[in-house]
This record gives sequence, structure tokens and C-alpha cells, in this order.
Amino acid sequence: MSSRTKNIPKKIRERVADLCEQLERHNRLYYVEAQPEIFDVEFDALLRELQNLEAEYSVLATPDSPTQRVGGEPLDGFETVDHAVPMLSIDNTYTYDELRKFDERVLKGLKEGDAPAYVVELKLDGVAIALRYEKGTLVRAITRGDGVRGDDVTKNVQTIRSVPLKLEGNPPGTLEVRGEVFMRRQELERINELREKEGEAPLANPRNTTAGTLKMLDSKEVAKRRLDIFLYDIAPIEGATLDSHQDTLGRLERYGFSVNPLREVCSSIDAVIAQCDAWDAQRRDLDYETDGLVVKLDNQAQRERLGATSKSPRWVIAYKFPADVARTKLLGISVQVGKSGAITPVAELEPVALAGTTVKRASLYNFEDLERKDLRVGDIVEVQKAGEIIPQILRFVDDEGHENLAAFKPPTECPACGTELQKDPEGVFVRCLNLACPAQVKERLAYYASRGAMDIEGLGPAIIESLVDSGLVKDPSDLYRLKAETLQELDRMAEKSAQNLIDGIGKSRTQSLSRLLNGLGIRHVGGATAEILANHFRTMDALAKATEEELKDIHEVGEIVAATVADFFDTPENQALIERLRNRGLTLEEAQETDGGPKLFEGKTFVVTGKLEEFTRDGMHSLIKKLGGRPSSSVSKKTDFLVAGADAGSKLKKAQELGVAVLTESEFLAKAETTS
Repeated sequence: MSSRTKNIPKKIRERVADLCEQLERHNRLYYVEAQPEIFDVEFDALLRELQNLEAEYSVLATPDSPTQRVGGEPLDGFETVDHAVPMLSIDNTYTYDELRKFDERVLKGLKEGDAPAYVVELKLDGVAIALRYEKGTLVRAITRGDGVRGDDVTKNVQTIRSVPLKLEGNPPGTLEVRGEVFMRRQELERINELREKEGEAPLANPRNTTAGTLKMLDSKEVAKRRLDIFLYDIAPIEGATLDSHQDTLGRLERYGFSVNPLREVCSSIDAVIAQCDAWDAQRRDLDYETDGLVVKLDNQAQRERLGATSKSPRWVIAYKFPADVARTKLLGISVQVGKSGAITPVAELEPVALAGTTVKRASLYNFEDLERKDLRVGDIVEVQKAGEIIPQILRFVDDEGHENLAAFKPPTECPACGTELQKDPEGVFVRCLNLACPAQVKERLAYYASRGAMDIEGLGPAIIESLVDSGLVKDPSDLYRLKAETLQELDRMAEKSAQNLIDGIGKSRTQSLSRLLNGLGIRHVGGATAEILANHFRTMDALAKATEEELKDIHEVGEIVAATVADFFDTPENQALIERLRNRGLTLEEAQETDGGPKLFEGKTFVVTGKLEEFTRDGMHSLIKKLGGRPSSSVSKKTDFLVAGADAGSKLKKAQELGVAVLTESEFLAKAETTS
């Protein structure tokens, strides 16, 4: 343990690690697998706790922390595409007090005497999308994905009749608009009537049906489901100025887009709250799902003054309606094993209708949560959810029968392999430490094969289960020993699919070092951190030899990441795995950069703050990267330069206190021009 973290209570460090693990899991369940297990308010509570801990103990914050994350990863089955402009998420709030605090932050950030006007819009429960037009023609539709990259679903979006394929009203040469794809209630009813006639199970709700429809690979099938869309924003247009949100919506309508007419301009936060009250009472009369309202500043200049964090704009917030609550019976408590060996209890419920869905299961997070709520099999429990996701159990309904029920006894052995379970020191999770545990092996293989890691097409959960259960695969290196004829002996594996899988596995041998590092599942090392490590060390051997102190010297690597990476490569089993991967022909080096341009700022870290005149913030960051520099969002002792525009505030003050070199925009550009 380093000197920077040794004074932080171990309980705090373990809680931060546990929160990171929980949030990353729920991000993947929601955004990738479309099988969420908790509702928004609970996710936000976990995220807020982590944000507070990282604010208090800044050394524990890492670049791949869920607090830096927007969002989640692109779906399988489609080409991954970069967004021209990142699609940031919106902070959620659940109380009127929090809305008033939002208003106070807005007023504090504006110039004295500026009066904000808010546009209040319905928050549709659908799928966020970006549409790109060139010369007035739709050329690409991209899901929000992780906010930086999304799935190219152009063919499917072209089937939505409310999406114009050709724009009206003299649009600019290049235009990107943002909106929400959704399904109306009556359309879901029509589809379910047809499914019931054909003996198929009905679809649960509009939101999940929309997400599933956009994932279909056959656009002809997509066309049979009448998806709809409302547009609500325009990405920055070169050479054009949008003065307000009302101006933006008006321009969208002139171009031929469908814009939700149900919106209101409010001159005060009291008027906003009145709108929240009104819509909470009448939202169920709409023919589409809405789980809240979006409150945003109307004036564009005021928005620019407030700016954004790395995750969310400061000028907008979403108010989520109070969650629905239902009662049902707790039929059983099962346990599941994660890829890190964490054992999680899951509640099995008597099916109950809740906010348009049928609920059968709910996560209980950990055994301490289960004990605290004193839940027992046979209890009548209250379940709650906001939106269209699997709920959490709030509490049991106090009655005379509860005391006669047996308390749940947490397992002492792994349900998958029988290994004695160990409790995290001062943590809340119990774990199976057997790396050969079949349940863990399956989870690790699924992550290894995932799109953000080695991207092995065809290696899905069913195939992984067969490979592990048959003893053919015990770790990722075994994948590269498989042969097509062996795979054909597995259930549901035909000759063609077997060969396709072998080809996919073979192709993964040439994946980059950063993808391999991500796929190895090192705790706290996600895609971003894996890329940082790969770019810094360039080879697996160099990284494996790095000490914890050398790892901490990397700007973006914190104490916890350095410790877990060092521990991983010090473990004999992991050393042996890497050697097996090497012998199977995998690439253990990062490809060399091909850009031969000048690198004036090689290895230098920059923070940009204040209002710039000649560049947007993203444009300045791109130039810094082009010249070999590293943009950062926060000032620290590791910062080399601060580029300060007009109205620079706390970051400028902190840079001056730390002795960081400060450049004006013109001074920075003068330095940059010396390379041209």
C-alpha cells in the first residue's frame, strides 16, 4: 500500500472498490444486456455515494471509475461508430428540494441579474439516438452507446416513418440531431395480440421492446414494429448560431423532424415544480411511456456560461417521477457467482404486475443488505421500481407470520464448486477464491469474449457453458486449442457455426494489447485504463515488470489501480496464463502509432478552462492530442500547463497555487504554430 492511501481507512477503500464493482455490473446489465436488476434511484444512490467518497478521498478516484463514465458499452451485432460530438448523460433528481438546489446552482453560475427561463419537456422512456445528415440526406443513425461510441443502426432507423430520409428547409451541409426512439402503447398492444395468436409470449413493455427492436439484424422485421421518434437537440453546427432551445426545436420542425409539442417554458423553479405535479397526475393518460421531465435552460449563452462536467451538462436536470410500489410473496432466495468470485443473493418473487411489467426477480446486492432488511422466504414484501426495470425489495410487510419464518442462512461454500467462501476484509461481499470455479470461469470467459475486449463473434453464454461444463475450456488460453470438429460434438453446434467460431477465435489473436488487458478482467482496469497502460508500456512484458511505484507515476493511474495491476502480475497463476497466451500466438504488444506529425507537447498534461475565442473545448483537446499532449479535466501537481480563457475561475486559482504554468489561448496557439 502506498503512503498516499495508507492513512485512508481500509473500510473506505473497500467500500469504494465494492461500489465500483457494483456500478460497472449494473451499467453492463442496463446498457449492454438490456436486463437491468435495479431501478434508477438506487443506481443513482450508489453513484452519489461513490462520488462523495471520491470527492473526500480524491486519491481513490481513478480514470475508469463509474463516476467518469457516461453511461455504458455498445451492443453486440453492429458496427461500432464514434459520435462526432459526445452524447453526455443527464443528472437525475427525485425530489423538489433537489430541483431547487439545481436552480440555486444555475443562478450562482450566471451573471448577476440574469434571469433563467427553463424549458420543461417530457422524458420519454425509450432509446437515445443520434441522426447524421449530409446534404440533407440521412447517412447514419447511432445509438448513444457509452456516449463516445454507439451502434450503427441506420438500416433499422430508416424504417421509422417519423424519421425524414430527406430534410426540408435548407439544412446545413452536415447536420447531427439527437432524439429518442420509442414505441407507443397501442403499438405494443397490437404486437402482443399478434404474438398471442401465434402462441408466443407477450412482450413486457415499450422501452425494452424498442431496445430489442433496434437490435434486430433484419430491418424487414423492424419495419413490422412501428417505432416512433421525437427529436430534441441539434449538435453544434459550424457557422450557425442557435440562440435558445426554442430556436433549436423550431429549426428541427422546419427541417421536417417530429418534435414533442408537450413542453412548457417556465420563468421560475416554482413554475417548473407545478409542471412536475401536473404531469405526475396525468402521465398515464399518454399513449407512450414517460418516467419524468427534463428541465433545461432555454438560453444558449447561459448554457455555455454554465458548461458541463465530463459526465453531464450543468444546465439541465431530469426529474424522475415517484416510483410505483407493489406487494408480492418472496418465494425463495438464490445466489449467483460473479467473475470476481463475489456471491450475490437474488430474490425469487411470486410474479406481480408493476408499472406495466411482470416482476419475478430482484437483486439483494449482498448478504448484509439481506440481513439488514430481515427478509425471509415466505414474507410478503414491498417491491419498488422507477421506469421499466427489475425492482428492489424495500421491506417485508410486518405481520404476525414473519417471526415464524426461518431466517435465511448465507452459504458458507460456493454453490458452483463447493469451495469455502471468504469475506472481504472490512467489506460487504463474500467470495469464492477458487480461480478454477466453473461459474467464475464462465463469467470471465464471457467478459474476455465481449465486444469491448477480444470481440470473439459467436462465443455466447450457451457455448461458453457447454465448453466449460465439458472440460474443454478452463481459461482463455484453452480457446486457442479448440478445433472445429471438437466443437461440432457440442449441442446446437453445426459445422458452419463451429467453423465461424474457430475463425472468430483465430481473429482475436491479433487484437491489440489494450483489448487483451481489458479482457483479462484485472480488477478496476476497464477499457480506458487498459488503453492507458498499453500506450505507456507498449508490451505485456514491460507492464508485467512494472513496480507499483512506476504504475503510480502514470498520470491517470491511481493508488488502487496500481496496486491491483501489480498484484495481478505478481500472481504465479496469472503469469502462467500470460505465458500460455503467448504460446498460442496472441499479440502481446500495442501497435505503433503511424502519425508522423510534430509532437511538441509529447507527455505533457494540459487542463483547459474558461471561455475560448478561436476554439471549442473539444477542438482544443483535439489539438493538444495531435501535438502529443494529454488533456485532463482537473488541475493537480501532475498538470504541466493550464490554458486559461476568459472568466477562468477555480481551476486557474488552483493552478497558480500549485505553480502550474498558465498560458492564454493565444500563447498556446503561438507555441503550437512553431510546429507547422
